[in-house]
Amino acid sequence: MLLSAEDNRQIMVTDVANSKLNQLYQYLVDEEDARVCKDIPEQACHYVPLNFFAFIIANALTKLGDELSNPKTVLAWLFSVVQAPVALVGLLVPIRESGSMLPQLLIAAYVRRLAVRKWVWVGGSVLQCVAVLGMGLVAFTLHGAAAGWSIIALLVLFSLARGLCSVAHKDVLGKAIPKTRRGRLTGYASSVAGLLALGVGVFLTSQGDAADSFYGFLLAAAGALWLLAAAVFALVQEQPGATDGGGNALHEAVHSLALLRTDSDFRRFVIVRSLLLCSALSAPYYVILASERGVADISTLGWFVVANGLASSLSAPFWGRLADASSKTVMVRAALLTAGLGLLVAVLSVFLPALVAQTGFYPAAYFVLGIAHSGVRLGRKTYIVDMAGGNKRTDYVAVSNTVIGLVLLGTGLIGALAGLVSALGVIVMLSLLGLAGALLGRRLPEV
Repeated sequence: MLLSAEDNRQIMVTDVANSKLNQLYQYLVDEEDARVCKDIPEQACHYVPLNFFAFIIANALTKLGDELSNPKTVLAWLFSVVQAPVALVGLLVPIRESGSMLPQLLIAAYVRRLAVRKWVWVGGSVLQCVAVLGMGLVAFTLHGAAAGWSIIALLVLFSLARGLCSVAHKDVLGKAIPKTRRGRLTGYASSVAGLLALGVGVFLTSQGDAADSFYGFLLAAAGALWLLAAAVFALVQEQPGATDGGGNALHEAVHSLALLRTDSDFRRFVIVRSLLLCSALSAPYYVILASERGVADISTLGWFVVANGLASSLSAPFWGRLADASSKTVMVRAALLTAGLGLLVAVLSVFLPALVAQTGFYPAAYFVLGIAHSGVRLGRKTYIVDMAGGNKRTDYVAVSNTVIGLVLLGTGLIGALAGLVSALGVIVMLSLLGLAGALLGRRLPEV
């Protein structure tokens, strides 16, 4: 059949675009055998460059959205602006984190019934968009307890949607991106998101007192990022996979939990991951220490956002390449960095108090902590994707996240502990847990 001139032109444009995409992909992976197809279906090999960049863009957009709606910073600031009850502030982080993890065993049973699972991620991203836009609307319209409880309710919806994305993301990643490429992909996505967050942080440092509407627009922008990410992720070319194990959700959840008893390597990984929560849990206590020596206005928030964004953008590609060689090594080194930083800050606080009183000390410490946390996240994500294949990967992610969700619920005791031993004492305690995680992590098998 003869093709029209317009059809031929479209084919040529598509071929040129694919060629440019392949060239850029080969440049980023920086290896001669750029089209390696290890641990993915053969039919997926042709789409690896397209999927690689779709994952990077979608991940970067959601990571930036996370920064703009961070419960440790933006939502906590919003609570004070709308005069929500102080008691509700303590619910923000546990709900956002554990709320997305605890239901994942039930979610995983549903996901296993689907041959193509990218739409679970797309749907979850759209729901996150709706939830965050709702929070922005609250900032414009409500005050007091009504505002606080409305944000909490929307945060529950956000967390459940986040759980959908978490289960589906790692499974689609394992089907669409080959081994030895996954760490770099996550690293590049974190780097792009870090640079974007850096720009946001610089903008915040230039702001003075912000009205309620400022937070509303900030959250509206975050919601739009999740909607855009959903559109980009829909472009991923995912090959249909196995649908076995999609029975009764509660029965499958109980059956999946048996992995903790029967799979010793997986059990050790879950213990290590629990200990490595130290990098995330210690972050707000660095902010608390800084606020004790300065004014915690929105410009202060901006400097911490800058530090975190810069740390992620600079360190993520390094951690990504190292994770492709040994994700276990990444977890161990990042844990040691977290522990060493906390202990160093404690020693300097005792022996060199004038140094830690300097304005830039805690943002600088937060920068180092951001590097360590980036390594912890990237290392454990790459490790769990590489250690299992097929539906077993979905079970690993769901069981691991459920256990971590339970652990996070118990971390509410840390806030009470801070009132007894000070924020610095909590940092020391978490640093020791990180040291234990690094030592135990050395016993994990290479995957």
